[in-house]
Amino acid sequence: MNTARSVEPRIRHVTVSDELITAHLADGRTVSVPLSWSWRLSEATAEQRQNFEILGTGQGVRWPELDEDISAEGMLWGVPAAKLALR
Repeated sequence: MNTARSVEPRIRHVTVSDELITAHLADGRTVSVPLSWSWRLSEATAEQRQNFEILGTGQGVRWPELDEDISAEGMLWGVPAAKLALR
């Protein structure tokens, strides 16, 4: 019997503190990254940080008010967001 199974990481639950963004994945892993990896989140209020939605079937997290997205793969690979200079 062949059973199709996704190997892509899927976020089930997220918590955001003053220091960490923590994602609980569908496969049982938990990954945390420093809040400072997202300059938008580190500069946001605590209330803004709690206003997020999980994207699709757990591919990432979006903070619509802050125009910030973080992917499950980005958290696993350890890819901080670059702060872009305004022109």
